[in-house]
Amino acid sequence: MPKRQITGTVVTKSGDKTATVLVERRVLHPRYHKTVRRFKKYLIHDEKNDILVGDTVTAIECRPLSKTKNFRLLEIVKRGEV
Repeated sequence: MPKRQITGTVVTKSGDKTATVLVERRVLHPRYHKTVRRFKKYLIHDEKNDILVGDTVTAIECRPLSKTKNFRLLEIVKRGEV
């Protein structure tokens, strides 16, 4: 089974080598047929500690690294505003 990849924005740097990424997806409302935004937060592992709040990153699924951390950093797509 292929590994999932997520792309989102870093919202917090929590602890050493950990960051919280907010992933947004757009879905069609079943009754009103309007596009609505759904959000989910993921904890990702950043081995080199080089991402900052505001960066857009891509993460890939891996083995469980802790109770809630199942993704590791794949690449930094875009640096955030300083």
